[in-house]
Amino acid sequence: MASNLTTRNSGGNQSTARHELFFFNYFRLGQAAVYIALAFRPGHLAWPTLPDPLLARVMALAYLLVALVMVARTRQALNHPVLVVSAGLVFDVLAAAVALILMHDVRMGVAMMLVVNIATGSLLLPLRLSMFFAAVASLAMLGHTFFDEQPGSGDREMLEYALFGVAYFASASLCYVLGRNIRASEALAEQRGIDLANLSQVNELIIRRMKTGVLLVDEGNRIHQLNESAWMLMGNPSADQRDLGTLAPELSRRLYHWRTAGKLDETATALADGVPEVVPRFSRLAPNDDSHVLIFLDDTSLLSRRAEELTLSSLGRLSASIAHEIRNPLAAIHYSAQLLAESTDMNDTDLRMVEIINNHCSRLNEIIENILQLSRRERSRPETLDLSQWVHHFVAEYRQGNDLGADILRAVAPGEPVAAVADPQHLQQVAWNLVQNALRYGRMPNEPARVMIVARNSDTGTPILEVIDRGPGIPPKVAAQIFEPFFTTHEYGTGLGLYLARQMSEANQAALEYVRVAGGGSCFRISLTPPARTAASAPVAARA
Repeated sequence: MASNLTTRNSGGNQSTARHELFFFNYFRLGQAAVYIALAFRPGHLAWPTLPDPLLARVMALAYLLVALVMVARTRQALNHPVLVVSAGLVFDVLAAAVALILMHDVRMGVAMMLVVNIATGSLLLPLRLSMFFAAVASLAMLGHTFFDEQPGSGDREMLEYALFGVAYFASASLCYVLGRNIRASEALAEQRGIDLANLSQVNELIIRRMKTGVLLVDEGNRIHQLNESAWMLMGNPSADQRDLGTLAPELSRRLYHWRTAGKLDETATALADGVPEVVPRFSRLAPNDDSHVLIFLDDTSLLSRRAEELTLSSLGRLSASIAHEIRNPLAAIHYSAQLLAESTDMNDTDLRMVEIINNHCSRLNEIIENILQLSRRERSRPETLDLSQWVHHFVAEYRQGNDLGADILRAVAPGEPVAAVADPQHLQQVAWNLVQNALRYGRMPNEPARVMIVARNSDTGTPILEVIDRGPGIPPKVAAQIFEPFFTTHEYGTGLGLYLARQMSEANQAALEYVRVAGGGSCFRISLTPPARTAASAPVAARA
């Protein structure tokens, strides 16, 4: 936007300079026409007296040629205005000095016209150059008196030319200040115009992208303007359809009742087939003026979504509070069941009951841990990791903490580094959860699980971490819901593992998705964020 402003301001200054240059050059053309008329006067006119008519005519024609060239080259002169104006003033002062000698009878008019040249040039020139040409013009006028051959007139003319010199300096100073103020005012006006245009564009963009539909309707029920949301909520009408009564009869009816009776119907209504219901609101552009009315269309689906988000947030906090309160009595139940299992007087049926109690206590404790982890999830602290080394560390640590038995868990990584940015703790939890699910569910009947965790770069350079098993895979209908909270197909599952894994992935600007493996099996793919280019040369940390 800044570059735009600069361009437009310079364009405004160029426009001002072009107008001043055109005036300057056309005035010079008029001066040349005056010199031509005086030099080529009819023979029966004895005024003005021309000591050398031929030289006067040559001078007038030469000045006319210069003036014509200056007018013709005005647009090209905008690239170097100071140089062109300075050259023009040189010709003006030189022509005026020669005209004073060859047309002495009109010396006052010549000196007066030169005032306009100096003043106009000062509008475009810096102060020093303006004062310089004012001094040159004054010296040219005063120097003429040394060539005056009329006796007794030298002192009078010197005084006149001295006064003209004062006028040159005064006009140059005043016009320089005037030109500077004009340019400053025009630059300010141009800047204000740009600011207003930018503000108008910003307001238009805001209104166009608002989730609330906005329409401007006149007293004839004709739509003048509408934003994108209103266009979609009205069923995407064509651009030539502007009659509100035709497009949305119900909205037109409510607008009529609001205008005539002041009643507002706030019940939700659908303005077209297949679009969400809206609640219309009306507002006048000016008090007691119904010529133009703004109509706001509030999408009820957005309101419902916001209410649902608030409800889920409240339920989340409530669930965390309940889960925290359940932990103590649950621990007491579990501890009592363990003590009961140590009794020697229990038969097999009672031991089975105690085992069921312990299993369900463990399941309930896992649910509580997941809920508490979800409610107090901390902000991610991303680091640059080398996934090639990270997967090997992870597999070694997992084997140390878990008895795999006949199950197989291996790491697959390329020889070169696979750099990614993620929170090591979050990535550890996500991978741990995915590997546990793969070992538990990703196995064929009566066969050990075969799971591998793969680190690689995609074709676009995105670092990828994949957990792949060779089990039966996940049916498409189930795969569409596996990341929803509390969705599970296992008898003792909590339905929060994959939901938590996706939430942690999103907290690290990563994407977790399920990919079906050809030939059987499942793949959970984490597309991580590559390190920034500025940090590409930084050392990569390998952490498990």
